[in-house]
Amino acid sequence: MKKEMIYEGKAKKVYATDDPEQLIVVYKDDATAFNGLKKGTIAGKGIINNRMSNALMQRLEKAGIPTHLIKELSERETLVKRVEIVPLEVIVRNRSAGSFAKRYGVEEGMVFDEPTVEFSYKNDALGDPLIVRSHVLALKLADQAELAQIESMALRINEVLRAFWASCGIILVDFKLEFGRLKDGSLVLADEISPDTSRLWDSVTHEKLDKDRFRRDLGGVEAAYAEVMRRMREQNEA
Repeated sequence: MKKEMIYEGKAKKVYATDDPEQLIVVYKDDATAFNGLKKGTIAGKGIINNRMSNALMQRLEKAGIPTHLIKELSERETLVKRVEIVPLEVIVRNRSAGSFAKRYGVEEGMVFDEPTVEFSYKNDALGDPLIVRSHVLALKLADQAELAQIESMALRINEVLRAFWASCGIILVDFKLEFGRLKDGSLVLADEISPDTSRLWDSVTHEKLDKDRFRRDLGGVEAAYAEVMRRMREQNEA
């Protein structure tokens, strides 16, 4: 049973339940960019992100990646395990885009020989700055074993998702992950996997099918999210 709201973020609300180790996440249509400086609404985004994230987490579970997912409750609501979020955003990149391209002065779309993994300190007040491993350890955000496990899991997730999106005619350019600790201290994938947290390009045209359409005022945001969902459903049903 859904009880009081305990947290509201940019894209989701989180509610307590009768079980202290379980929470209900409710996905919103609100959209933000540039650390909340740009705000708007993407109609139907909450439904797409909820269902897409759950389907992808189920796929990852089958591939041996533990997640916080318990079950989907409705088109916008999902029951998840309560976790203590590790305050790191884990960004996996297969091609140059976004802040990477800007930071290093390279064109978007450069294909990397190997995927890169970078960490940002999850802190809105500071603008989620990039952080190196030694600083993660100094600030006690995670320990050496956790960092190694997080990086290993992130790269495995990339393998699974990259292959799946390729089967949908989509390039997985880059994406953001968050991990959480269960009560016993074990790490699981948390948060969401969606066009909000991933750069997804059409394999042929390189048309952007993700939140960059909102960030860059490209238009057709709702249509892009719906197209990604359509392709995913068709591939799952094939």
